[in-house]
Order: sequence, then structure tokens, then C-alpha cells
Amino acid sequence: MDPTYTSQALDPDERRKPVVLIAEQLSDATLEALGPDFEIRFCDGANRAELLAAIVDVDAVLIRSATKIDAEVLGVARRLKVVARAGVGLDNVDVRAATQAGVMVVNAPQSNIVSAAEHTIGLLLAVARHIPAADASLRSGEWQRSRFTGVELFDKTLGVLGLGRVGVLVAQRLAAFGMKVIAYDPYVQPGRAAQMGVRLVPLEELLTTSDVITVHLPKTPETVGLIGEAELAKVKPSVLIINAARGGIIDEHALYVALKDSRVAGAGIDVFVQEPCTESSLFELDNVVVTPHLGASTKEAQEKAGVSVARSVRLALAGELVPDAVNVQGGVIAEDVRPGIPLAEKLGRIFTALAGEVAVQLDVEVRGEISGSDVKVLELAALKGAFAGIVEEQVSYVNAPLLAAERGVEVRLIRNPDSPDYRNLVTLRGTLASGRQVSVGGTLVGPKHAERLVEVEGFDIEIELTEHMAVLKYVDRPGVIGVIGRILGEAGVNIAGMQVSRDRKGGKALVAMTVDSTIPQTALDAIAREIDAEDVRAIDLTE
Repeated sequence: MDPTYTSQALDPDERRKPVVLIAEQLSDATLEALGPDFEIRFCDGANRAELLAAIVDVDAVLIRSATKIDAEVLGVARRLKVVARAGVGLDNVDVRAATQAGVMVVNAPQSNIVSAAEHTIGLLLAVARHIPAADASLRSGEWQRSRFTGVELFDKTLGVLGLGRVGVLVAQRLAAFGMKVIAYDPYVQPGRAAQMGVRLVPLEELLTTSDVITVHLPKTPETVGLIGEAELAKVKPSVLIINAARGGIIDEHALYVALKDSRVAGAGIDVFVQEPCTESSLFELDNVVVTPHLGASTKEAQEKAGVSVARSVRLALAGELVPDAVNVQGGVIAEDVRPGIPLAEKLGRIFTALAGEVAVQLDVEVRGEISGSDVKVLELAALKGAFAGIVEEQVSYVNAPLLAAERGVEVRLIRNPDSPDYRNLVTLRGTLASGRQVSVGGTLVGPKHAERLVEVEGFDIEIELTEHMAVLKYVDRPGVIGVIGRILGEAGVNIAGMQVSRDRKGGKALVAMTVDSTIPQTALDAIAREIDAEDVRAIDLTE
């Protein structure tokens, strides 16, 4: 057969190479990792008009931090299948809009951990030895050795806030300086920390005993403002504080006041609440070293990031499993299993919110028709959800099992075809270090696969999964629901749905409810106090 005739007979979309748009400067290694199978195009992603014109017919776009991928961009990108962020943060990508558009978002969660750890230590040494100020003084013609007398790190106590990948690397490296290492992280088992030579302590003890405090936490509603005026009032006046994680975890104004009043000796800050940040009261102080979010800014980190996302793009466009996908999971997954992936991830997040710590053992049980398929991805999704928001690094399907292993969590996947109440059911059951048992179960309902929470800690319920939820446990008695409604009403929080379950009349009762907005902590405290609740937990399922 004439090959020319065959080519003409093919649909143009079948002949075209997938198009990959490079919207920012990336390393040569990134292009090499993509290989020859793609048509490569370039544009300036920071130029909005140029980006909107260039992205119309591409299959994938590779970006860094300057390119904003939002609903407008996704709306014109008719063929787009993958947004690849060559780095860790996703602040410039509207993940929710991408998910709704069926566009996969990938990043490079492990690319910068060494660079971030080394930058933390660089900031610490710069603060401890006044290196930037001494450099500036000498360059201006001054020789003032006594003015820049510093402090040693040897035999001092390092307090690590967040014992994730970066926190561990910092702890290891500063232990080699002869520092004693303590850490605050409720999601790490003490035995695991001890293996690393780290002693876990409550937050207050870390604040009062540390000579150096380094921050390695994710930015979540729970961690924003974690170190504020009250916390800084507890630290040693000689303490040095370093934050190269996320802006806002330390209250910048409270830190400024503490530094100015000599209640904190020095600080090294790489991240800010608003970025870019070119004006801050912290810049006025001689005992502060600042850098413009340089934690990941090394050649090695940028190359690792580019190569990592290039490989993810190749996998995604080939229809294979993409371990670093943060939203839409690709790969060869049974059609009846695929809708359960976001459900399992949300159940993982609910489990952690209810437990308040990681489990010693966690079972992911899949019951019903889908149990005969390969449901390993549901275990991965549950782990991804369980660790989302409690570790500094982005959690993916590939690193979630590693995070569990690092924290001493034994994970089991259990399959059971018997599901008497639901066609399919996913349940997470965990045992905490205290011996307490926590369980949550969910299912999908109807042709649209509506997500339902159907079991919490042995109580049968059925309630829609929404962004804002709460679970309360108390002794069954009249008037409790009225109290809950009154307090939430006074706080301006509207109840969207509520289910009440109890083990017996006058016994233990559980309320699961959905609300239209975040419940203020003051309202949660008031509810707990007035109904004498055994437990009150808010659940946030926002992206």
C-alpha cells in the first residue's frame, strides 16, 4: 500500500505529536528527559496575553513560579491534559479548576528538600555569626571585630517544628554540629523519632528549652500563626528562629516586636505572608537575615524538578500511572475503581482530623464488587489524604507509603467481596499509640458517584462529604442539638446537613454535620464546654 495514501487517510489528531509548552526557563536536562516524542514550543508564561495564545492547542505545559494557571487559562486550553510545576509549591496553579477540567497537575515534591535544608542551615549560620552585617561593614571600609561577636551552635539545643523530610535533614546535619535535637510533631511516633536521635516534646517545652528553633511545617489553617505573641513570650531571649518553610506560620509582627524588644536574639527568614515581599518591618532590624524565598533556588534542585516533571508528563501523555499527580490520577485503573480514588483520599483526611495524630497501624478495607479489582490505588489515595496538610512536603501517591513507613505506621490493604449494606465500601481503621481506635467509612451513591460518609468510629450515619464538616461525641440527652445550633448561629455558621447516631438511648451519641463555612475555634470550644462533649473535631476538606 502506498504510504503516502495511508498518511493522508489518517485523522490529523492521530498523526500529530503531543505538544508540550515550556512557559518558563528550564534546564537542558528537562528537555532531554522529555525526549524526541513531543513537539516542543516555548512562550513567556509571565506574559498573560502570550500564554493565553500559546496554550490553546497544547497537551501539556511546564511552568515554574511566574506562570499563573487559573480558570481563564484552563478555559482556553482545549487540549490540555497536564500542568507540570517544576518545583514543590502550587500557589500559582488553581488545582481545583484543573481537577474540574480533568487536567492533571503534577509537581516535583522531592526536588528541593536538600536545598531547603541547606538554606535553613545557611540562614542559621548567617544569623549566629552576623555574616551579612559583617560583610557589609567590611566592604564599607570598617574593621569592627568586636561588634560582630557571634555564638556557637555546639552543645546548644535545636528545636525542630515539623519532622518531615526537610526537618529530618536539618536535624541530621545540625546534630553533626554537636547540637542536641528535640522536635514537635504530633504526627510522628516517638519510637521513630528516637531512631533518628530526636526527642519528641510538646510545643511549650520546645519553645522554652530551645536555643535554636527551625520551622518545617506545611501552611494549613492549624499552623497559620502557630508561633505568635503568646508563644514568643515563652522562648529564651537568646533564641535564634529560622523559617524557610512557609510564610505566616510565624506571626511576622509578633516576631518583629520580640526581636526589637530583645526577647528574641535573632532570626533568619526566607518566606513571607505576602510574596513578593520588598517591604517589611523585619528589614529594619540588624539581628535579622532575610532572603527572597531561596530555599529551592539551587541549580541541582531546579534540574531535579525539571527532570521529575518531564518524566511525569511522559507518563501522563502515555496514559500510564503518574506517581506525582496531585489531583487527577492517571494510569491503568479499573473504571469502577477510579471514582473511589477521591473518596479514599478524603476519608484519609477525615481520619487524621479525627485522630489528631498518625496511627500505629492503619487498615484500608475495600468491600464489595470492586474488591476483585486491583484496588492498591485506593490504599495510596487514603495514605495521601491521611498525610496531606500534616507534612511540609507535597504528598503524592509515590511518597505517601514512604511517609507512613518513616513515621512507623503499619499499613494493610484488606479486600472483602462481602458488603451487605452498600455496593462498595471503603473503610479506614486505625490504632493510635494510646490504644484508641478510630474508623471512618465512605461510599459512592448513584450514577454521579456522590460521596457519602457512612460510618464514624462505629456509629452508622449517612451524610454528604463537603468542604467544611464537624464531628462531635457526647452523652445522649435532650437539648444538645439546640445548643449546637444556637452557638453556630451566633458564630454566623450555617448548618447544611446533620446526622445524629447513638449506641443506645442515654448512651454515647455522635453528631456529624456539614456547614457552609469554617467553624471558628471559639465556637468549637463553646460547644465542647456547653454540651460537655467527649470530643469535638472540625474537618476541612478544601484543597
